[in-house]
Amino acid sequence: MSITLYNTLTRKKETFVPLQEGKVSMYVCGPTVYNYIHIGNARPAIVFDTVRRYLEYRGYEVDYVLNFTDVDDKIIKTAKEVGEDVPELADRFIDAYLEDVGALGVKKATLNPRVTETMDDIINFIGALIDKGYAYAVDGDVYFKPRAFDGYGKLSHQSIDELRSGARIQIGEKKTDPLDFALWKKAKPDEIAWEAPWGKGRPGWHIECSAMVKKYLGDTIDIHAGGQDLTFPHHENEIAQSEAMTGKSFARYWMHNGYINIDNEKMSKSLGNFVLTRELIEQHDPQVIRFFMLSVHYRNPINFSEELLKGAENSLDRIRTAYHNLEYRKQASLNLEKDNEQWLEKINELKERFETEMDDDFNTANAISVLFDLTKEANIYVELDQTSTTVIDAFQTTIAKFLRVLGVEINQTEELLDDEIEALIQERVEARKNRDFKRADEIRDDLKEKQIILEDTPQGTRWKRG
Repeated sequence: MSITLYNTLTRKKETFVPLQEGKVSMYVCGPTVYNYIHIGNARPAIVFDTVRRYLEYRGYEVDYVLNFTDVDDKIIKTAKEVGEDVPELADRFIDAYLEDVGALGVKKATLNPRVTETMDDIINFIGALIDKGYAYAVDGDVYFKPRAFDGYGKLSHQSIDELRSGARIQIGEKKTDPLDFALWKKAKPDEIAWEAPWGKGRPGWHIECSAMVKKYLGDTIDIHAGGQDLTFPHHENEIAQSEAMTGKSFARYWMHNGYINIDNEKMSKSLGNFVLTRELIEQHDPQVIRFFMLSVHYRNPINFSEELLKGAENSLDRIRTAYHNLEYRKQASLNLEKDNEQWLEKINELKERFETEMDDDFNTANAISVLFDLTKEANIYVELDQTSTTVIDAFQTTIAKFLRVLGVEINQTEELLDDEIEALIQERVEARKNRDFKRADEIRDDLKEKQIILEDTPQGTRWKRG
């Protein structure tokens, strides 16, 4: 079977056919790095990592690019408030993002480009849009003209007149049409800025992704993905800029994940239900968080609550227990041939069902149901009077394959109690006093493997769950 996915651009499921046989180019909009990410940011990181994993499972080579917006209004404002340079603040929160999503099982991207590292390409891109008549400079700012681009609104399925009715010209803006949006912003006093032909400043938000896609993946890519909130205006504006620049289709397939609600209410700072991913990871097994996120189809909204997270933990424990019961029973198994074919056929049928569900717009919710059916059959098998190592190996291999696609590990990280951690830290302190740095480093590395991060300070060693 071939993979089908829902394309936001056409509002229907389509058979996935990449531009190049066996290869997929995929661009995912990453975070603006001025704070720690919340669980709404974690959902696309998990969802599109799983899409990538399944494409690789199906034999594709995936070029997976996720960008970092490391300069914009929010970053500049936060840097001033905390007394840091913009690059220093951005570096700190990029590291934090990679640490958080890494704990959630997200694979490293092929590339993580940054705005500040792509500045020449952004400036050249803007210059080309001005030359082609799609953009104009005014008093150091540069604006794109959506009315000059035929088809503006095709991703969000809105007409240009509908969009104009909600557009406004803000104080200080000198654009000629309320729909026009900034490609370049004139530098304010004491702000980080770059030299450009139309004046010193920095890029607008939308242009960065267009420039990065073109530089790292080409004029046309297979999949462009991100949160549902990015459909308009961000992704709409990317299409306009890129297609105006190249005259080619920008992305063949557009994928967007749904929102997250907290206890059936929309997550927002004003409601006080804003949940940081980092805090959640400190309180729960990050593998459980990932498993929970995949228990609902990626296009649907997902409701988060402690009760639902606990249910996901119990479900994942059942799967892991089934796997370990197989391992235990393997010790008493024989190389039997009797009834092997029947069981192996059943396992293969479940494998085909799993692939059918994932082929259908990456339906992880239904794929997890197949995984439950697989573990149910495994539990029945281990209770038989006689079992075969061949069948047990097949059960274990298939469970592991399914979980690997979902980005979940078989073995749960051993949970250390606080007093155990303190005892190891004290042992490390004594080792350092005795200049036994080898042992001190071993303790640090062992704790790091168990997601315990040590920080040596003048007041002593502190620790946190990472």
